Amino acid sequence: MATTAASAFPDARIPYGTWGSSYFPAWQSSPLAEVNIGQFAGESMARIMSVRKVPVQHLDYLIIGSTVPWHWKFWNATLVAGCLGKRLPGFHMEQACATGLQAVVLAAAQVQGGSSDAVGVLTFDRTSDSPVGVFPERRAYRRTEVISDVWDNFGFDPSTGGSMLASAGNVARKHRIERREIDELTAYRYEQYFKGKESGFLERVAVPLDLLNVQGKPLGTIGEDTGVKRIHAGALRAMRELDSCVTSGTQTHAADGMATLLVTTAGKAKELSRRPEIAITLIAKAEVRADASCMPEAPGMAVQKLLARTGLTMADMAVVKDHNPFAVNDAVFSKTLGYDWRKMNNNGSPLVWGHPQGPTLTRVVIEALEEAVDLGGGYVLVFGCAAGDVGMAAIFKVQ
Repeated sequence: MATTAASAFPDARIPYGTWGSSYFPAWQSSPLAEVNIGQFAGESMARIMSVRKVPVQHLDYLIIGSTVPWHWKFWNATLVAGCLGKRLPGFHMEQACATGLQAVVLAAAQVQGGSSDAVGVLTFDRTSDSPVGVFPERRAYRRTEVISDVWDNFGFDPSTGGSMLASAGNVARKHRIERREIDELTAYRYEQYFKGKESGFLERVAVPLDLLNVQGKPLGTIGEDTGVKRIHAGALRAMRELDSCVTSGTQTHAADGMATLLVTTAGKAKELSRRPEIAITLIAKAEVRADASCMPEAPGMAVQKLLARTGLTMADMAVVKDHNPFAVNDAVFSKTLGYDWRKMNNNGSPLVWGHPQGPTLTRVVIEALEEAVDLGGGYVLVFGCAAGDVGMAAIFKVQ
């Protein structure tokens, strides 16, 4: 008999087919580098909802998530809602690379608590031309600190003094992950992405979006994951190691983009869904913090905690998909959970299509749910890591 798990959010649903994502062009490779990302995200959400035939007027709350500062961020969700076309209340949240999943959980809690009937989740970021912050520190040895929000944060964890890349190297050595496996795994992830692209799967998730400048003049169209090219194991083997088995080819790249979905009551989901007979529920989530500078270990630990809490096993999962900024993440997860990494991340993953930070895990959720519908339903496991050696995991059920 199949294992079942009760939902911690039984009154909340994700209406099928009301979601969508931009493509994720690599940083500095598209006109997205020239726009206000908050405005773009709001206008793009309106466009996606129009394509999905969901009237914006159904929304009564908006949760937005981003990690890189943007102009007028102080006004957060209220400003973005104006770009969406409706004066909605809401708030902005961020949790580094876990932002895109945490926003979905918060939306489910908002509905479960009875505060809202239809919550829009909108996550976005622009790593291109990220702002430089100036931080006066009167009591510091150096009176003023100036940092690039993206690159300096990626390269330096103030609690450990190390970088995210160093954490991947640490974990690879700790678990004796071999370079050969990392190159093979990465090449396989690229094959999965291009299979998803060629089958038309990606077109059901990502929506081409036109860009306008502040004068309303066309800047171009975001119609592909710019920067993603086919790569094979032979080319990966030729790359120089940066730390242990990590190379420039076996880690993700910075990108720009947005992703959106809705979380509603069960009744509203039936009204808005493109296929009302499909019910999608968030079962539960778990978070952990791994040892210092061991970030790629954290997702597997979060999954172990989540499985123990729900009584489910990896064998119960119809779809497994993660945020994998380093191929090491998937190799360690496979080793820790005893799960074949070839069985996860069908149709693509952030290792290949890039990492804009805020929307990354929202796109992962959307792709995972779409795949589960193709398979006829089942449990869906989504997980990933975040700055500070944090791991987060969530299980959804599609039926």
